[in-house]
Amino acid sequence: MELSNWAPEHSDALREFIAKGMTFSEAARAINSRFNTSYSRSAALGRARRLGLGPDDRQQPSMPTKPAELHEIAEPRPSDFRTLALPWPTPVFKEIKPVKLRCVAIEPRHLSLIELERGDCRYPYGGDEEGEAITFCGHPRRPGSSYCTPHFHLSRDPIVPAERAVSTVSLLVVEVA
Repeated sequence: MELSNWAPEHSDALREFIAKGMTFSEAARAINSRFNTSYSRSAALGRARRLGLGPDDRQQPSMPTKPAELHEIAEPRPSDFRTLALPWPTPVFKEIKPVKLRCVAIEPRHLSLIELERGDCRYPYGGDEEGEAITFCGHPRRPGSSYCTPHFHLSRDPIVPAERAVSTVSLLVVEVA
């Protein structure tokens, strides 16, 4: 039994129109005018596929019977392998020494995020390896910072600009009359 909202006579008319070489939109219009229905082109196309009629050969190009081999598609030619002459010499890369990281001579308390109190240093440790837990310093922090004093200085630029020199210029006080 067919489960469809197409009446059998509508399906028979579709078979007939497709056999005559009509397009699916023409077949849908002819069925709609004959049976006073409102089938769309897509509905006629879907019904034809379910009936095994398939799209007509004029609308869809045929597929090749066997897939092409890779060397048949694109055979490399000697002209494809041109060398590009650069106007500058190729740079020679030297081995770079790893950067030595600065360390702080302080033993962290390794507190978890939940264990941190309001005034504790939040400098993180760990988390470098996959699945490694991240802990925090936990020492009393510096006023106005999230870190303790050693970690505060560690997180700043190591090259601190010199303090401004105090000028020795003397001021001349002038009495205005």
